Amino acid sequence: MTASPRSLQARLLITVLGLLGAVWTVAVIATWYDTRHELNELLDAHLAQTASLLATQTGDELDDESLSAFPLLHKYQSRVALQVWQEGRLVARSANAPEQPLSSRDTNGLADSEVGGRSWRVFTVRGREHGLLIHVGELHSARRHILLASLRSAIWPMLLALPLLVAAIWWSVRGLLRPLRELGRSVAVRRAEALDPLPLAGVPPEVAPMVAALNGLFARMAERLESERRFTADAAHELRTPIAAIRMQAQVAQGAQADTERAQALAATLQGCDRATRLIEQLLLLARLESVEAGEAQSALSTDMVAPVGRVLAELAPAALARGQTLALEAPDALPVGTPVALVDVLARNLVDNALRYSPDGATVRVTLAAGPSASLVVEDSGPGLPPEAMSRLGERFFRVLGTGRSGSGLGWSIVQRIVRAHGLQARVDRSEALGGLRVRLSWPAAA
Repeated sequence: MTASPRSLQARLLITVLGLLGAVWTVAVIATWYDTRHELNELLDAHLAQTASLLATQTGDELDDESLSAFPLLHKYQSRVALQVWQEGRLVARSANAPEQPLSSRDTNGLADSEVGGRSWRVFTVRGREHGLLIHVGELHSARRHILLASLRSAIWPMLLALPLLVAAIWWSVRGLLRPLRELGRSVAVRRAEALDPLPLAGVPPEVAPMVAALNGLFARMAERLESERRFTADAAHELRTPIAAIRMQAQVAQGAQADTERAQALAATLQGCDRATRLIEQLLLLARLESVEAGEAQSALSTDMVAPVGRVLAELAPAALARGQTLALEAPDALPVGTPVALVDVLARNLVDNALRYSPDGATVRVTLAAGPSASLVVEDSGPGLPPEAMSRLGERFFRVLGTGRSGSGLGWSIVQRIVRAHGLQARVDRSEALGGLRVRLSWPAAA
């Protein structure tokens, strides 16, 4: 069982507070070392100053009573000891000074020593009279006490301010993340059918890409839903007629008295089923193609267009021969394009099937594959072509030119246009100069 990830707010708080704690710790350590250094220098100077004052006295002026009453420089004087030595004899000391020498040093300067189990910082100086040696010592424990007192006075305000700083950081992080919470609430309360874009006004730059991505998602979902609605409406509209015809022919077959009449009705029923099957296949193919954005389906793989186009013509040749139509192909040995084989098959099948279907018996349909700067597929026929008013409506769903005497769904050219847009092709429809009928030219983008 995996633990749920921490919220962004919690991670930000942990990161900021962790950095704050690290900085605070470094600041305390730096303050400790800096204060200790400055304090040691100050107290060493006090020891040197006291020793220098004592050194100005004569031997007669230095005795135990005068040393005990000597004015020191801070309130921790009880921890400062004074000693006067002459020729190895202790001639005077303060009340808190030990009888042993505070330092073994006999020249001017500072030294650390251990006397009577206690640690001392001692400044030694030679007196005015020959043979006088003065030790002024201070307990290290007194220095630590002063250092801790100084640190407490510096750190307590920081400790007292820390909760306020944490609260301010928490409030700031929560405020900065408010746009994300508002975005989440606005998406959560939306109805399933509400796919209008989210407003970008007032959105922070860091959140704007997320909002833009959501708006793009909403737009794609709206387009997909609209495509599904169109498919449902188209299927209901177009299937109504063939299904009604199938039902009628089935009723005729059911009520037929003669075998010949029943056989004709059943044959018509099968033809109606075939038309309905082709219509459903075209509707499904069109629905799949409509889910592809323009230009995004361009394949990086190379497909030889000659082979699939040849197979399509071979499959359609029997129907053309049955009507006395001529089906010709002009193509190089190979013609690579960046479109999958299945879609090349769909393009060729729809264009050639339409040309054969709407051309009269005995007509000619010619398919030309040409290389060059850009590959092209040209399908032209010797049929009647299209009137100018029909040219402008070419590509509308279920649009069929009346009076042709041919059945069809009107979806073939819509399917071709979808593939053209999805793969970045160019399509041109005009009159064939060679055959006099309709000519359709598809051009692929030039190879990079």
